[in-house]
Amino acid sequence: MSSQVRGGTRWKRFALVMVPSVVATAAVGVGLAQGALAASFSVSGQSFKVSTDKLDGQDFVQYGSVAVGKDLEGKDASHAVAVSGFSSATITNMCQSVVTPKVPFIGKSVSLELTAGTNPKRPVEATNLYLDVSQLDADADFENIDIGVAAGSLKKKDRPNGIGIQPGTKANENGFAQRADRAVLTKVEQTAWATTAGTFKLSDLKLRLHTGVKECF
Repeated sequence: MSSQVRGGTRWKRFALVMVPSVVATAAVGVGLAQGALAASFSVSGQSFKVSTDKLDGQDFVQYGSVAVGKDLEGKDASHAVAVSGFSSATITNMCQSVVTPKVPFIGKSVSLELTAGTNPKRPVEATNLYLDVSQLDADADFENIDIGVAAGSLKKKDRPNGIGIQPGTKANENGFAQRADRAVLTKVEQTAWATTAGTFKLSDLKLRLHTGVKECF
């Protein structure tokens, strides 16, 4: 779950995007293949913010890709992302927010805020979780990490529940990737374009709309 990638990359050509790894001081290159797609759907024209006190995930994988969709004016848009995946994860005190600017008839921005898993004894639970992230700040601990794995070889043979590139999406199988048996991220603040999961159990779910800008961080 690392990364900060932005800019005007020419998607029709092979690109190399430099992103910071969540391993404290490591800098890694993420290869983006022509036509690479992250989420298995067209992403919206709005990124969203997510914060959490702790994400404890099994079978962590990460590789580079591109989230493709439309902007708020309906024009084609592409976003370089670092896709982070977990076979299962628990998330404590999760907040998600998205701001819609200049809502018709209201004339102001409207913020949607969602919280869940606020009780540490009842965290959010997810399986086959994939996060398409453009920016992340966190503290991270890894168990048995491998850095520099080919993306097409992410799934470990000795990890029956392990995962690889998200099914139904495309990525450069020869591109840079990393994996770990377990990843624990704390004090997480991330900007993302998409989240997908096989199951997503939200305890103590609360959803609120606010006039103006109100974000998780």
